[in-house]
Amino acid sequence: MTLAPLPFPSKIGLLAGASSGVLLAGAYYFQYVVGLAPCDLCLLQRYPHMVAIVAGLAAVAAFGARKTAFVLALIAIIALFVTSGIGVFHFGVEHHWWQGPQECSGRIPSGLSAAELKKYLFSAKMVRCDEPAWVMWGISMAGWNAILSAGAAILLSLKVATHIHEPTTEPAHENG
Repeated sequence: MTLAPLPFPSKIGLLAGASSGVLLAGAYYFQYVVGLAPCDLCLLQRYPHMVAIVAGLAAVAAFGARKTAFVLALIAIIALFVTSGIGVFHFGVEHHWWQGPQECSGRIPSGLSAAELKKYLFSAKMVRCDEPAWVMWGISMAGWNAILSAGAAILLSLKVATHIHEPTTEPAHENG
């Protein structure tokens, strides 16, 4: 018995989910093995990866319903674009091109009383969004997430666009 190859939408969903899975595994590796605590923006970048993984796996599970699998694959690709956008924003915060969230950029509000300042400082989080914890070739983890996620999303989008304009080579029946 041989397994029939997955239809195109399921393959694309699988690739999108796997891309996010690898990047998310890398983030968890740096957190739990290397010991780098994530900031709020780092954590925010993980959620679209989780969406891409779930949507990608659902696209594989929906292999018999090509339209459904196609929508799920597109959701996974969009999630890759979203995490890339958050990564670009985070990279800009790290390079002080723009201000990041108050909670993790270390900006102290002006006009606080001594008691308010003490309360603010003791409740402030210690992991800053505007200081990269790790850099390779001048690019932080946020930058690498932006580059790799966008690269995967663009390549998968181009593959989808090419597939849409190709003559159909898969069976014409549709179950969903």
